[in-house]
Amino acid sequence: MYQLIFIIHILAAVALIALVLLQQGKGATMGAAFGSGASQTVFGSRGSGSFLLRITIMFVVVFFSTSIALNYLASSAMKKEQTQTLSLPSKTKSSNTITPNNIPMPTTEQPAQKGKK
Repeated sequence: MYQLIFIIHILAAVALIALVLLQQGKGATMGAAFGSGASQTVFGSRGSGSFLLRITIMFVVVFFSTSIALNYLASSAMKKEQTQTLSLPSKTKSSNTITPNNIPMPTTEQPAQKGKK
């Protein structure tokens, strides 16, 4: 889920950058006074302003939505990581535990030698 939202976020960012670079600034209409006003007839009589503006707004909404979703997913994953606890070993007394009462003591008997009776 995180990877899908992250990919959509990156695609929206790239599209947003491209759309902002395609749009004309406020001083771009000065060329119409010198005879280049017919260059915007591809997008209609109003030009590409409203069409590109609507697409840009759409990508801005997608970009901010994915930013909020990624932030929520990352913070919830961090909370889960911080609250994860490890189980403690059981406190039952095992049979091979050494206590002062059952410490093995060396014997004083000597081992039998081979061949002698």
